[in-house]
Amino acid sequence: MPWPALNTFFYATVALLVIVDPPGTAVVFAAMTPNDTKAERISQARRACIIAFIVLAVFGLAGESLLSAMGIGLAAMRVAGGILLFITAADMVRGSHATRDSESEREAAIRTDDDIAVFPLAIPLIAGPGAMTTMVVLHSHAGGNPWEIAAIEAAVAVTILITLIALLAARLVARLLGETGASVAGRVLGVLVAALAAQITLDGIKQAFFTQ
Repeated sequence: MPWPALNTFFYATVALLVIVDPPGTAVVFAAMTPNDTKAERISQARRACIIAFIVLAVFGLAGESLLSAMGIGLAAMRVAGGILLFITAADMVRGSHATRDSESEREAAIRTDDDIAVFPLAIPLIAGPGAMTTMVVLHSHAGGNPWEIAAIEAAVAVTILITLIALLAARLVARLLGETGASVAGRVLGVLVAALAAQITLDGIKQAFFTQ
């Protein structure tokens, strides 16, 4: 694999890991499945990760064409995506987003016997709006280069694999982090997501106004 593609792989992996937040997702998963057996948790985690991988991979490959069909430029997508990511980052730093989502999702999971693999685990906890937007932006940067596209898809696979490992060890992760550790980790990741959002927005503005 050429060196630029390796750079793309590492950048995409870090960006997706920060946004998906496998440890935080594992903590929420543990809270949603207090009465499930080990076999049920393994089955839900596997199916959720498979679904999330398909959603992110397909959205990354087809997202740009969908935007073009709707008459939306990549610059607009980058600016909008950066703003949405920044809102998510602000919630992460304040802790309000994680707390609100985890409580509502835990309550919903406890109230129902429905399978949580698709919702809310695969979507939106793993393959959320931030991850989808990031996939479109990453593919737009690749510019159709097959090596870089392969690197991005490989980054998605690695991210989902790490997330699966975290989900399978959800009970252990929840015990190790605890509420305080999960809160601190979420806020640190929120700062990184905010920086990523700012960079995406600046790239979109630059493309819109300074690229002919």
